[in-house]
Amino acid sequence: MATEIVNNDVCAGDNVELDLETSNGIEKLEISNDNDDLSANSSSIQKDEDGGTAEVAKKKKKKNKSKKKKEPLKQTDPPSIPVVDLFPSKEFPEGEIQQYKDDNLWRTTSEEKRELERLEKPKYNAVRQAAEVHRQVRKYIKSILKPGMLMTDLCETLENTVRKLISENGLQAGIAFPTGCSLNWVAAHWTPNSGDKTVLEYDDVMKLDFGTHIDGYIVDCAFTVAFNPMYDPLLEASREATNTGIKEAGIDVRLCDVGAAIQEVMESYEVEINGKVFQVRSIRNLNGHSIGPYQIHAGKSVPIVKGGEQTKMEEGEFFAIETFASTGKGYVREDLECSHYMKNFDAGHIPLRLPRAKQLLATINKNFSTLAFCRRYLDRLGETKYLMALKNLCDAGIVQPYPPLCDVKGSYVSQFEHTILLRPTCKEVISRGDDY
Repeated sequence: MATEIVNNDVCAGDNVELDLETSNGIEKLEISNDNDDLSANSSSIQKDEDGGTAEVAKKKKKKNKSKKKKEPLKQTDPPSIPVVDLFPSKEFPEGEIQQYKDDNLWRTTSEEKRELERLEKPKYNAVRQAAEVHRQVRKYIKSILKPGMLMTDLCETLENTVRKLISENGLQAGIAFPTGCSLNWVAAHWTPNSGDKTVLEYDDVMKLDFGTHIDGYIVDCAFTVAFNPMYDPLLEASREATNTGIKEAGIDVRLCDVGAAIQEVMESYEVEINGKVFQVRSIRNLNGHSIGPYQIHAGKSVPIVKGGEQTKMEEGEFFAIETFASTGKGYVREDLECSHYMKNFDAGHIPLRLPRAKQLLATINKNFSTLAFCRRYLDRLGETKYLMALKNLCDAGIVQPYPPLCDVKGSYVSQFEHTILLRPTCKEVISRGDDY
């Protein structure tokens, strides 16, 4: 049987009619390619399904690879990360909170006093930042202290760590005063000058006193280091006396009452050193003090013996509560080579004849203003041959020298200190940490 295709123009997807010649006449046959369409559609659906599955899998994969929350930065050892980077919120931790007593208890719930605190929040936050730097630095320094260290190396390590953690920035952030590292019978104001070869010994009693500041808000804090445990009662005397002074301090409290409480606790201690028992004494001519912006001694003194001034503490004031316990006479005098200096806060314009003195004063104004400094700091700034000019500034009354303060030779002195803020609603021990 022969078949002839009548129409050769066939397109894919069209229905095709074929004329078939048979003995019975012409028969029309319709052939459809719908099966091809179904096959194509089926293939397309399969592709869509595969694509959809792949897309869902991809989404799941993306979900699984979702970004992990960044872990907060942790301080390195030795410390090198600025404290401001450790607190992205720029809110720094409070110090220890103590409630006022008796007639000032109402302040805790006073809405007016709370509002006053809200207005002062930027100031509080600045001083808390300085306090956090102080805590981290002293924690690190305590971990590396050991007999045999050169005192110059100790001070420079401490000060360089402060500069890193506080992000030193001229007079806006930095060191508040030179590192005091007075030994044994030297109670305060000693730091090594350049070239000093003094070494820390096992039987030394060292007072480590340093300060930090943000925008002039100063944290002044000190502690005593003694490797030999026979000095422990001496250290305990000044530590507990300081804690007593902090507890007694408050708005409208008389300074003389704080001093009397400190002395009572201090002189309840005695210490045995090399087989000899000593009565612990408060050093009667050393005091705590009020603190102002860029002013370490702001005018009020907090005595550590009874019978001091009857001036009262006031709301909003900062105070350094510090105590000195001694096995000697309990009285200090100026001695040894001077290292500490500070421009007088109230010094007006005083004409100077020496050009070198004028130049040195410009350096002091730019780098320290009315904050204390030492000779090592001038050396670090590149100043040379400045002793005559410095003496001229001291003689003119522009700069005040602060020589080391010493009890009787052969005695031992311990010191502890904290900075407190008399907030409208409560008392905040700004510098308190878990180390002491």
